[in-house]
Amino acid sequence: MKKLLLFSMLVFAAFAAEAQVTFKPGLRAGVNFSRITDTNLDGKTDFYVGGFGALKLSRFYTLQPEITYSRQGAKGDALVYNDIDGSYSPQNVDISIQYISLSALSKFTFNDRFNVHVGPTFDIVANSGRYVYNDVDLGITAGIGYTLPMGLTIEARVKKGIIEPVDSYYFQDNYNYNDDLYATNIVFSVGVSYSFDVTGTTK
Repeated sequence: MKKLLLFSMLVFAAFAAEAQVTFKPGLRAGVNFSRITDTNLDGKTDFYVGGFGALKLSRFYTLQPEITYSRQGAKGDALVYNDIDGSYSPQNVDISIQYISLSALSKFTFNDRFNVHVGPTFDIVANSGRYVYNDVDLGITAGIGYTLPMGLTIEARVKKGIIEPVDSYYFQDNYNYNDDLYATNIVFSVGVSYSFDVTGTTK
């Protein structure tokens, strides 16, 4: 058993040495184009900013945990349900949700420039206004990126939530409640990121 454990450790060490495992911290920021599905509301434009740590395990694969402050929501005219008399009335609604987003992305890099990345996301509400009744969201993030020669990476992503931030019951396109409606977050984002090479070279 001890010989097997020692052999496994040697194999792992050899793999790590061959793979040249590196870690680079970085910053990212950009613009969010968000909306809430199954409502009458329009999309909303806001921003995100955050940091990450890129753990490069091989030439093609990087594990990248991230923490991001993300402003999302929706706005527009909608028929809003009134709890008191059970009626719907037209209102101008502006839903703003501020999340602290935690992600663990798997990034696959090609030609040292182009990458695709995907992973789970856990969002915690930091601040919100009226109508928001869930304090967390779970979702999946997927995107692409391209690294310029100076080390700056241009990114485009989509994040799809699975937990209702608001109740679609309050924002319907008719006066009849529809059990099939399920309002969720969806966010398209475009931005840039930059990683700092603690060994002295940026890539």
